[in-house]
Amino acid sequence: MDGKAMKLGLLLPNQGVVFGATTVAELLALGEAAEASGAFDTVFVGDNLLAKPRLESITTLSALAARTRKVRLGTACMASFPLRNPIVLAAQWGALDQLSEGRALLVACIGGGGGSAGLAGGFDREFKAFGIPPSERAERLEEGIEVLRTLWRDDPATFEGRFHRFEGIAVRPPPVQSPPPIWIANNPHVFAAKPEIVQRTVERVARLADGWMTLQATPEQFTASWQAIREAARAYGRDPEALSSCLYFNLNLSDDTEAAFAETKQFLDVYYSADYTRKQIDGWSAYGSSEFIAERLRAYGEAGVGLACIRFTSYDQVGQLERFLREVVPRL
Repeated sequence: MDGKAMKLGLLLPNQGVVFGATTVAELLALGEAAEASGAFDTVFVGDNLLAKPRLESITTLSALAARTRKVRLGTACMASFPLRNPIVLAAQWGALDQLSEGRALLVACIGGGGGSAGLAGGFDREFKAFGIPPSERAERLEEGIEVLRTLWRDDPATFEGRFHRFEGIAVRPPPVQSPPPIWIANNPHVFAAKPEIVQRTVERVARLADGWMTLQATPEQFTASWQAIREAARAYGRDPEALSSCLYFNLNLSDDTEAAFAETKQFLDVYYSADYTRKQIDGWSAYGSSEFIAERLRAYGEAGVGLACIRFTSYDQVGQLERFLREVVPRL
């Protein structure tokens, strides 16, 4: 635990535009409503290019930047990060930070591919289309983060890595934040049977990230992974108190628990082209009464979650947000 009150973030389901869960106009209105409520610290959108097509993330966040004034604007998470040219991304994200007057929050992850367990979607086809082996995604994420920070820090900038090399270039204008924060999303608790993978995911956050996002964690698993990350950060000479933490979590409010579960399963199955079991859904979702959902969220706050990034697994996004603000937020 870090002793701070848990904040809330709202994840807008921008893939829902593709399968009918929401519309472009509704997404932007939801972002405005989230800010106007005063309950949310951050508004997130999801990211993928081909594996799970959706309204493109940076473009969507730019539109939200013009419709909001206070909330941070982030990706949850940028699964396409290893596929994006980091020089282009540095210019795009710097522009977003300018448009939002310093509110951009980049949450990067390695995406799927290579038979990644538990990750639905056509990730292998996506990497093939970009001509990038899935086995390179972790290295590309790490080097990409270094490229972004180099370009945001140095003018002119020079860099030489395995995948990217440049000399004396500049991305202008610079972002408002110096530099914009970069979080990493991963799930070390999922790989409990492979200690070497756990260690790599923990150390990646500890070495490179300004914050950590995760999902599919019980409060106890979150506490254990977060403690490991903080200890590793300290070993690298970094201040663990300067790191942020975030849990990505699904909600569906209903007086009928089974109806809430059915809609949650339908939503997630379509969203991820999967067939989730109840156990899998329960690992990163709460559905049912306001009292039950508030209790689940409070447990994560007590476990040390700094920011709960919530997504409504419903085809009535407006109704869910209104009910959450009316019935759950006061209980928190």
